[in-house]
Amino acid sequence: MPCAACGLAACAYCEACLALGRSRACALLLRSAAQGGVPRRGEAPRGTALTPTGGGLARWGLSVAQSAAAAAALAFLARPPAGVGPGRFLLWAVTGAGKTEMIFPLLQHTLDRGGRALVATPRRDVVLELAPRLAKAFPDTSLATLYGGSDERWKDAQLTLATTHQLMRFYQGFNLVIIDELDAFPYHNDPMLAHAAASSCKPDGNFVYLSATPPARLQREAAQGKLTHAKVPVRFHRHPLPVPRLIKMVTVAECIRKRNLPSALKTNIQISLKRDAQVFVFVTRIAQIEAFLNLMRHTFPGIHIEGTSSQDPDRASKVTAFRERTIRLLVTTTILERGVTIPRSDVFILDADNGLFDEASLVQMAGRAGRSMDDPAGRVVFASSRRTRSQVKAVAQIRRMNTIARRKGYLHPPSQT
Repeated sequence: MPCAACGLAACAYCEACLALGRSRACALLLRSAAQGGVPRRGEAPRGTALTPTGGGLARWGLSVAQSAAAAAALAFLARPPAGVGPGRFLLWAVTGAGKTEMIFPLLQHTLDRGGRALVATPRRDVVLELAPRLAKAFPDTSLATLYGGSDERWKDAQLTLATTHQLMRFYQGFNLVIIDELDAFPYHNDPMLAHAAASSCKPDGNFVYLSATPPARLQREAAQGKLTHAKVPVRFHRHPLPVPRLIKMVTVAECIRKRNLPSALKTNIQISLKRDAQVFVFVTRIAQIEAFLNLMRHTFPGIHIEGTSSQDPDRASKVTAFRERTIRLLVTTTILERGVTIPRSDVFILDADNGLFDEASLVQMAGRAGRSMDDPAGRVVFASSRRTRSQVKAVAQIRRMNTIARRKGYLHPPSQT
């Protein structure tokens, strides 16, 4: 665009980071690495071996599965530097496994050695939810919370909690960078954010990636031994993950056109309502919600049913009402595929053969069921006119995690499940 500063008629600027201020080609851009942390007196130097009992895990109240994964990550952080650039570790934990609790020992390890740590997550609401938990876990540590509109942009802190877009503010500033939900929008498949994350870590620092559904590339690297990782295949309540059932039905669009729900779907939803479950019904398109909502209300009179999406200004209040059981059935899109825990919930994914629902999103949506201690089984239904590769792989991934958990002895004995 024309630029008054340099006089050029076509001075380039970057559209990807306008939220942080316009960066023109003619402007001076300064970046400087933070000074390295100095190990505190009495602390073990880098490379010291850590064990689950001696590495400070006991204070965090982790389960056996969580402790094993955290111990593996601590051993990785304590290793001597290997190769050029930051190290990478993948913490692959199923939905509801308690990933947040598992990163506390890693943060403590870094802070105890005088280092700086960053926890980055894609969504602002998660940042706001995590902030008080981190403040309570590390009361003597300075904490900066960064997101669009935050007033702590220039705060110097040992521990930083930020949305992924805020990583562009840092250059080689952290000894430990934890990327939560790296498979989620907007971080996933955004080279700008990946570059920002890579630049934010010190060359001799470490990345820890957290995900229930890692991208295929990282899964391959882990399988090939190129990426050090740990799996947490079980939830905190030690019950198996609910395995989705597949039922055949016509498309949502056809249901709306005919103003009728297939009997298989009606029967399964009635089973969920009869067992007093909260019911998620996922659809692919925002435009379908209103018409399908009217159809559901007509089919299940007397049940409080609502719909929501990314365009709904009342989404937060509806989710709260759903959690409090004022709303019994919620028709929604993938906006609620992660980050929402509703006690005693069942999940129905309609048009599960649609290309918008890949393996990761199917696993995440299925992960809304069975999260609570009082209802660990839950029910998950994939409803579609055909079976797809994504559905088969999603079911296989869930079954594989249950198999690993059973083999390692993480699950309750069969008589208790």
